[in-house]
Amino acid sequence: MLTYSYYPGCTLRTKAKELDAYARASAAALGVELVELPEWQCCGGVYSSAGNEPVTKLAAVRALIAARDAGTPLVTVCSACYNVLAQVNHELRTNPAFAAKVAQYLELAAPYTGETEVLHLLQVLRDHVGFEAVRAAVKHPLTDRRIAPYYGCLLLRPGKVLQFDDPENPQTLEALLTALGATPVITAERNECCGGYRVVEDASFAGQRSDAIAASAADFGAELLITACPLCRYNLQKTGRLPVVYFTELLAEALGVKEAAQHG
Repeated sequence: MLTYSYYPGCTLRTKAKELDAYARASAAALGVELVELPEWQCCGGVYSSAGNEPVTKLAAVRALIAARDAGTPLVTVCSACYNVLAQVNHELRTNPAFAAKVAQYLELAAPYTGETEVLHLLQVLRDHVGFEAVRAAVKHPLTDRRIAPYYGCLLLRPGKVLQFDDPENPQTLEALLTALGATPVITAERNECCGGYRVVEDASFAGQRSDAIAASAADFGAELLITACPLCRYNLQKTGRLPVVYFTELLAEALGVKEAAQHG
């Protein structure tokens, strides 16, 4: 059994509870134990690039420290949470002055200096479980289904900090889809921005960007889009061009645990 500290994040504990349920059920089917942190707060959803500004990052630091103290990597299934946690961790690892300031705010006996490994569940599937093991666990292969992966921004950038995949030519979602028996549909928009957080201040811009992404997938013959970001999922669903499925739902379907997760 592979054991990880688990940070669900706000969206997957409120408006998207089913995506969390699919993640837990799929992980269990693959021999992965996700141990939810006993106390966690919203990560903020956005990484503040303001220098020497610790306040908006303290919730993320508390989660990172809790995982360190548990002796396990910290896993999330939300790209926004992953982005914030990983960037905060990197800043504390590479900026001793900032780590010292955070220690003062939190009254730590010693600074936290980025000891925790931050992972997206996709990395766990790819690097720890292995896609061949995922393939072997599939009970309902997604045969003949043409699915377009959509990464968005937060899973890939900044590339030198996150090091999740090649930000210009990522392969992780494609490899997952192949393991599940589906046919990945590569599109020109798979790593472009959907409009993300601008949906609040300029909904029309987000709508245009999301529509371009969905249209590109449809033009390449995809029957649905798969993503790993709740905000991307929300924006892309609003276009109405194609069904949009979170990766945990598709994984649960292929592993044969989707129905149990829905009623669990």
